[in-house]
Amino acid sequence: MIRILIVEDDTNIAKTILASLSVAGYVGEICTDGREAIEKIQQNPYDLILLDVMLPGADGFSVMEQIRDREIPVIFLTAMQNVTDKVRGLKLGAEDYIVKPFEVLELLARVEVVLRRANKMKAVLTYGDITLDIQKHIVTKGGKAVSLTPKEFETLQFFMEHPDVAVTRDRLLAAVWGYGFEGESRTVDIHIRQLRKKLDLFDRLVTVPKIGYRLESR
Repeated sequence: MIRILIVEDDTNIAKTILASLSVAGYVGEICTDGREAIEKIQQNPYDLILLDVMLPGADGFSVMEQIRDREIPVIFLTAMQNVTDKVRGLKLGAEDYIVKPFEVLELLARVEVVLRRANKMKAVLTYGDITLDIQKHIVTKGGKAVSLTPKEFETLQFFMEHPDVAVTRDRLLAAVWGYGFEGESRTVDIHIRQLRKKLDLFDRLVTVPKIGYRLESR
């Protein structure tokens, strides 16, 4: 299970992020103080840190300087839009930098990209008799290769990384096609239809009324 530390002193923002991460299938933990965050990070094996810049105790840049040896991917969250601050954060080793206010879908999309880039996700995923090898970009069912388009592959990967999670079309579009994609949500439906057909997932990749889709583990 992916563990994410949310270092944010605005409790409303922190709780919103925590709820969003929980729905997405991640385990989140909130910390509101910079110095406390340093202690937590040094004592716990987090997979990702969402780090605000303006914090009591120690600001985000100071926290980053203290935890660089931990080699945990960091996404800065800040209300500051100063390019100098953004460059400073990236030079300290942050993977990404999101300016407040931000959309939850954008945050989740950035989180997923960073986790994959940091190899925090499994390299080989299995679901029943379906195997997906991320590095080789190969999908097999019952030992036989199945030909998928790049987006079909990424869509399947997303669902296999988030089993039993109800996924909205917008979230899937953000994760697979990129945040800000201006195409139609019908694009998702077409790819779901193809995956069901090619991998015989008619009874497992189910429609969740008024929400989207879910890959059921049982």
